[in-house]
Amino acid sequence: MRFELKALSDERGVHVVALEASDEAEALRQARLQGYAVLTIRRKRARGGWLAKQRTRFSLTLFTQELLALLDAGLSIVEAIETLAEKEEHPETRKVLEQVTARLYEGHPLSYALQQFPAAFPALFVATVRASEKTSDLSTALSRYVSYQLQMDAVRKKVISASIYPMILLFGGGLVTLFLIGYVVPRFSLVYDQIGQNLPLLSRVLMQFGQILRENGLSIFIALGLGLAVLVYTVRQPKHRQWLVQQLWQIPAFGNRMKIYQLARFYRTLGMLLQGGTPIVTALHMASDLLQVSLRNRLALASASIGEGLSISQAMERHSLTTPVSSRMLAVGERSGRMGEMMDRIAAFYDDEMARWVERFSMLFEPILMAVIGLVIGVIVILMYFPIFDLAASIQ
Repeated sequence: MRFELKALSDERGVHVVALEASDEAEALRQARLQGYAVLTIRRKRARGGWLAKQRTRFSLTLFTQELLALLDAGLSIVEAIETLAEKEEHPETRKVLEQVTARLYEGHPLSYALQQFPAAFPALFVATVRASEKTSDLSTALSRYVSYQLQMDAVRKKVISASIYPMILLFGGGLVTLFLIGYVVPRFSLVYDQIGQNLPLLSRVLMQFGQILRENGLSIFIALGLGLAVLVYTVRQPKHRQWLVQQLWQIPAFGNRMKIYQLARFYRTLGMLLQGGTPIVTALHMASDLLQVSLRNRLALASASIGEGLSISQAMERHSLTTPVSSRMLAVGERSGRMGEMMDRIAAFYDDEMARWVERFSMLFEPILMAVIGLVIGVIVILMYFPIFDLAASIQ
């Protein structure tokens, strides 16, 4: 959701800020992290819906890669962003880059210029740039962010690719089942009505169902379509989606893996921020958006404990934000002084564990799914042909 805030800042006084957040409390938290004193806040409804969102989507990874290439070629930051704006074909993206360039010409730092466009540049990216401004090492920070984003995308692609084949099976099996029940069964029921053949009980139930589909097929399919549309709309609502995620978390097998997946993203993000020079408490607040609500509450308690002087490893372990392996690795990182690098290794360990689990789950789930779909289709076909078998037996 998009929120519009009237906020007070030391640099610009009172002005309007637009933020993307899951709810009003999250928008207020983001604004405070960026140094704003919020006066008023209201939700801004997007026009054009999903299609408008797709048209105005800003490719941050591509922008970062191109900016890094131009900086490495020797261009200044203003020249590099001007060049990217000139070659950009999408009007919305070009407008954002031109406005960023205008703020740079006004003398503002890059982090401030990017911060004015939260829909294009998330707080995590802005924090990375701001930390690099203290060390004058923007290229290294951008390289680190690109690597981070590519690793995150790689994990996401593994999960998506593992789910493609089961979805194809479900879609294909569903189409075949609908064809049999909606087209073939009604015609078989018509034939059996005409010849007056006595049917077994299960065949009779199937044929009656086929007759209902034959007589009211259009109404039934319209009702199913409307029900599916309502279901999709309901799932797209943040409140209902959050409820669904919470229900999945209650299932031990899935809940544990979802926790591992979120901790992997959290530690990778935290490692990148720490390596970029962001203070630990600030980094914890910024990375908390990647966690589910219950884990986010635990992280708030862990952050408070760290602020009171407790070590990172002890605070994370006390509030169940580690596994036995990651807890030991955090302790090693504290002793060696390379906490950011160690968090990257923890994330890599989690990613490997998730990849192995997804592979095992796919190997087990796909044959079971194929067997279930085959069984459903086979039962329908057998029930349709039972009367023919009886007729053949009586003739003999």
